[in-house]
Amino acid sequence: MPPLLTLSSSPVLPPRARFRVSASADVGATGRAAAASNGFPPFLPRAVERIRDGAALRLAKRIERVPVQTGFSKSPIPSSCVRPLKQQQSADPVVLLHGFDSSCLEWRYTYPLLEDAGLETWAVDILGWGFSNLETRPPCDIVSKREHLYQFWRSYIKRPMVLVGPSLGAAVAIDFAVNYPEAVSKLIFIGASVYAEGTKDMTRMPKFVPYAGVFVLKSLPLRLFATRLAFYKIPDGLFDWVQIGRLHCLLPWWEDATVNFMITGGYNVINQIKQVKQKCLVLWGEDDGIISNKQAYRLQQELPSAILRQVGQCGHIPHVEKPREAAKHVLDFLEGDSLDKADQASSLSSTLVST
Repeated sequence: MPPLLTLSSSPVLPPRARFRVSASADVGATGRAAAASNGFPPFLPRAVERIRDGAALRLAKRIERVPVQTGFSKSPIPSSCVRPLKQQQSADPVVLLHGFDSSCLEWRYTYPLLEDAGLETWAVDILGWGFSNLETRPPCDIVSKREHLYQFWRSYIKRPMVLVGPSLGAAVAIDFAVNYPEAVSKLIFIGASVYAEGTKDMTRMPKFVPYAGVFVLKSLPLRLFATRLAFYKIPDGLFDWVQIGRLHCLLPWWEDATVNFMITGGYNVINQIKQVKQKCLVLWGEDDGIISNKQAYRLQQELPSAILRQVGQCGHIPHVEKPREAAKHVLDFLEGDSLDKADQASSLSSTLVST
C-alpha cells in the first residue's frame, strides 16, 4: 500500500464490535481449517483463497510466525515473516521490509529472484501491519516498531544485514539504522517516503476520528485508487493486487494497531538522514506518481554514501511492477560492494607480499 494519501473524517464509523465480528469471522475455525488444508498457514484470513496471483499464493504458503520477546509486551509476539530456505555465512543476509500498511506479500515477485540468486533473504512484517498476532494489542508506535525489529534481528538474524525499505519502510529502515548501526551493513531505499513529517500528535483527538480514517483506508474504493496511482501501467490483475494488498486488514486487530500508530505521530526521519553511516542504494521509479523522483536526488545528496538508480516506465513500487530490474539493481549494488572488498583485500595482500 502506498503512503497514506488522504484520511477523511467524514464517514460515520460503525461500532468497533461490528468490525471485530466481521474480521474474526474471516479467520474463524472454519477458515483456519480450510486454509490449512490448502497449504496456507492457518492464521491467514480466509480471503487468501480468493487470490489468483500465483506468486502471491506461493509466498503466502511460506509465511510463518516466530516468537519475538520485547520489553513492552509481557509475552512473546508471534511475528510474521518469510524465512530463507537456508541460512549462510558467506554474505550478509538481506532483510526486506514493506511500505505503509502492507505486508511481506509486497515482495511476491522479487523475493524469489533474490533467493534464486543465492542471497539469504528474509521478508519481515513491520509490527502493526502484516500477519503477526497482535491479539494482546501491543503498542505500535515507532519506538515499539523499532524495538520489535531489533529483537527479531537479535533472535533470528544475529549478524549485520542489508536492510531494504520501500516507501514508508525506508523511514523505518533509517530510524532503525541510526539507532542500531551495528545491526545494519548496508541500506537500500525504494521510492523512499522519508520527507513527510508524520501524522502529528493526535492523542487528544476524539477516538472516532482516526477510526473513521482507517475505515476509509481499508475500503476497496480507496485501495483501488491508491493501487492505480502507484503503478505506471495499470496491471491486468488490478483487483487481485488490491485483494493482496488489503489481506492483512482483515485481521481483527488491524484497526487498533493502525490507529495506535497514527495517533502517536508516525515517522519523521528528516533529521536522521544525514546520520546514516552505511553505504546506500536509492532506487526509484522514473514515473513515480506517489513521490516525485526529485526526492530521489535530494536523498542521494543528503546521504553520506549513496548511489542512485532509476527504473524506466515504472511507478512507486518497482519491486512489484518491474521485479527483474529491481532485483538486478539490488544484486549489482551488493556484488559491486563485494568486488570493492575483494579489490581492497587483493591490494592489501599485494602490499604485504611486497614488504
